[in-house]
Amino acid sequence: MTLVKVGILDSGLAGAVAARAVASAAFTLGPEGEIERGAAEPDLIGHGTAIARLVLEAAPEVEVVNAQIFSGGATTTAAAAAAGLDWLRIEGARLVSMSFGLRGDRGVLRYACEEAARAGIILVGAAPARGAPVFPSSYTEVIAVTGDARCGLGQISTLYNRVAEFGACPRPPANLGDRPIGGASFAVGHACGILARALVDGRIASASAARGFLDGMAHYRGRECKGAEIG
Repeated sequence: MTLVKVGILDSGLAGAVAARAVASAAFTLGPEGEIERGAAEPDLIGHGTAIARLVLEAAPEVEVVNAQIFSGGATTTAAAAAAGLDWLRIEGARLVSMSFGLRGDRGVLRYACEEAARAGIILVGAAPARGAPVFPSSYTEVIAVTGDARCGLGQISTLYNRVAEFGACPRPPANLGDRPIGGASFAVGHACGILARALVDGRIASASAARGFLDGMAHYRGRECKGAEIG
């Protein structure tokens, strides 16, 4: 079994999930427009906690690293995301969940993804099923995942889509209360859980291997409306 650190670049962690984090930090916009690093606060949104739960349910052996870039609301900046990703790289994350999408292509985030990829980190980002591309999932270094209603727990689809490479289960973890019911962001959590399990078991060790692994296990190929079950 391989020791694996999984980075959660999200709204933070709360409760029992927060206790699983081996390192935590928050990245916020300072008064002069600079990014400040500070202590992470409890997850008030619940999103990061839900994503981490999906990863831990699939691979309970992993160590979670918490990079909080959303705090009181559902918005962040490319600079905060880049700073959080840089920190996760330094902390030794092997896999990073980036379960959000920004409309603009920003050099600072693109460079952070390039640096993370050069360090051998597997990056997974949320992508829309159709429509305009978002970032960081549109960068070549990032595995782009969207929600696919055909997929159940542990299932993947290969989409041949210009904005999303793979689909995964769009549903949140059980007992989430009044949180959002599902979508691409939770699909990222499910895909990261699958990849975390494969990393722990030594079945993959790189982003290219991760892509091949997901494609090889695909239950469906093509878009939802045209896909056919293959396994």
